[in-house]
Amino acid sequence: MQIRGNWTEGYVLDYHTVSSEYRGDDEYGHPVFETERTELGDLLYRLKYKGDGSVVDELAQIASDFVRSWKPSVQAIVPVPPSRSSRTDQPVCLLAEALGRRLALPVCGESLVKVKELSEIKNVFDRKERRRLLDGAYQVAAAAVQGKEVLVFDDLYRSGATMNAVAHALRTQGNAAKVYVLALTRTRRNR
Repeated sequence: MQIRGNWTEGYVLDYHTVSSEYRGDDEYGHPVFETERTELGDLLYRLKYKGDGSVVDELAQIASDFVRSWKPSVQAIVPVPPSRSSRTDQPVCLLAEALGRRLALPVCGESLVKVKELSEIKNVFDRKERRRLLDGAYQVAAAAVQGKEVLVFDDLYRSGATMNAVAHALRTQGNAAKVYVLALTRTRRNR
């Protein structure tokens, strides 16, 4: 699926879920859902929430096959900084590194850092509030991306607010020549 934003061109490969139905609360008062995921969504879920590193190669292969067919003229991959800094193995970083190996592209993981501590943006539903929170949230080491065409990579896409903030920072602070974006899955919009 093509996604639009303040980048040159961008895509998401699939939805994360097919359906999700509320089933009540558990014994601790937490909501319980019965969720059916897409094949790609299930692989990503296993990596992000079950710690199943065995799916990294398969996910990276799917992403690299797509990038090869898409053919953006990128010179480096820039992963979106993870929202949960407490994880020892960051899924988006593992995937970006595996994608970089498959495409023979450098991964500039240190070129973009989150400088503003944020609660998980996925829990903020108001678009204007998301943009406000993300304003000035990222800092770019310009030397790594200056004059280059870069691929911003994320695992899960929701509203595009994070991707837009990252693309803006890469263009304005990093002087990137072009910014392309790719995410593996996207959330469904509430109707």
